[in-house]
Amino acid sequence: MNSGQVGSEVLVKGWVRTKRGNKNIVFIALNDGSTILNIQVVVDVALFDENLLKDITTGACIGVTGKLVESQGQGQHIEINATSIELYGKSDAELYPLQKKGHSMEFLRENAHLRFRTNTFGAVFRIRHSMAFAIHKYFNDKGFFYLHTPVITASDAEGAGEMFHVTTLDLHNLPKNDQGSVDFKSDFFGKETNLTVSGQLEGELGAMALGDIYTFGPTFRAENSNTPRHLAEFWMIEPEMAFYDLNDNMDLAEDFVKYLISYALENCKDDLGFLNTMIDKALLERLKFVVENEFVRISYTEAVEILLASGRKWEYQVGWGRDLQAEHERYLVEEHFKRPVILTDYPRDIKAFYMKQNDDGRTVRAMDVLFPGIGEIIGGSQREEDYDKLISRIREMKMPEKDLWWYLDTRRYGSAPHSGFGLGFERLILFITGMSNIRDVIPFPRTPKNAEF
Repeated sequence: MNSGQVGSEVLVKGWVRTKRGNKNIVFIALNDGSTILNIQVVVDVALFDENLLKDITTGACIGVTGKLVESQGQGQHIEINATSIELYGKSDAELYPLQKKGHSMEFLRENAHLRFRTNTFGAVFRIRHSMAFAIHKYFNDKGFFYLHTPVITASDAEGAGEMFHVTTLDLHNLPKNDQGSVDFKSDFFGKETNLTVSGQLEGELGAMALGDIYTFGPTFRAENSNTPRHLAEFWMIEPEMAFYDLNDNMDLAEDFVKYLISYALENCKDDLGFLNTMIDKALLERLKFVVENEFVRISYTEAVEILLASGRKWEYQVGWGRDLQAEHERYLVEEHFKRPVILTDYPRDIKAFYMKQNDDGRTVRAMDVLFPGIGEIIGGSQREEDYDKLISRIREMKMPEKDLWWYLDTRRYGSAPHSGFGLGFERLILFITGMSNIRDVIPFPRTPKNAEF
């Protein structure tokens, strides 16, 4: 709705955000969820039934017909002079949880079924939608194919074992084999299955035939981490590209995230402006900074040397061969380089089996993209295309070789250099919205001891 429609009769439907006024005139702020901006409805009390106006309270759902006019007050350019109002759904003013303003984030998480109606979460989830659309647009415009990888899988892409089991067996009467273990032969799939932690391995199969593919779907991890950065159910974007080496992979990752942030800055201005004012006053500055600066690219070894020379006392010890923690990653990005960083060539012993091994025998062609305020936002690598090296690594890590026969076949028949990465969608939304807890950027968070709604 815009000023060009002034003078026309309009019908608007939505939920009441606020209602104020006196015995002669009432002002209703109405919002239909499509924008952070409310439309003000001006009601001449004398023209309406007293009981109807009493029932119009915060949270009620109404439809308003009226004339669109230029506003005489501050805060809006246009408003509606109501000629008729239809009450679709009442909202008990005494019981409605969002009657007051200034609720804590924890309170809103406990009322996640209603938090969409707040300005903050309306903004967050409109941005989430825009980013999902932008992801598909980016890859489609580059000629990638969208591949739907399975949610139910018999493989563990990460090798961590922190997976949710999927079964139709009677948990109170589990069948056992001769060794006393659960006999999955009588289960639905005839074998042990789980919810996926990644679509990568299946994505590689597509890349070895279609060239460039991407997956975008839910993934699951049964990691008992009750932190602001972890979810049990989250969404991942995982492109896999044939004939890409590590440098190609880094180029794509940097271009991809810059595109998404630029898209948000261009298409989500009102919502980002609101979040910049109410949630994080440095948000817009930080987003523009990432878009406008080249990412620093250094090796893991160089990063360790920088951390050791920093003179800092770390909560987690720094040393070659140890995984870097969020405090280390954020130091590199926010204090040392003051730019996003891509770390490469990690020790092979702390990375997954499928990463291409370097000639030094100690490192692999891995890459992690580190962002301010977040730490790692993308993880990826050039994949090991050599069958002998891959099978040797699988055996070294004592992984179930027989369950990966299909993955190994891509190295037996027409293997090719290829690379890929994974972007945690919620981590991206955290960065773009300035929210501080990952539970606040997914509609219905799944965390330890929490599976409501």
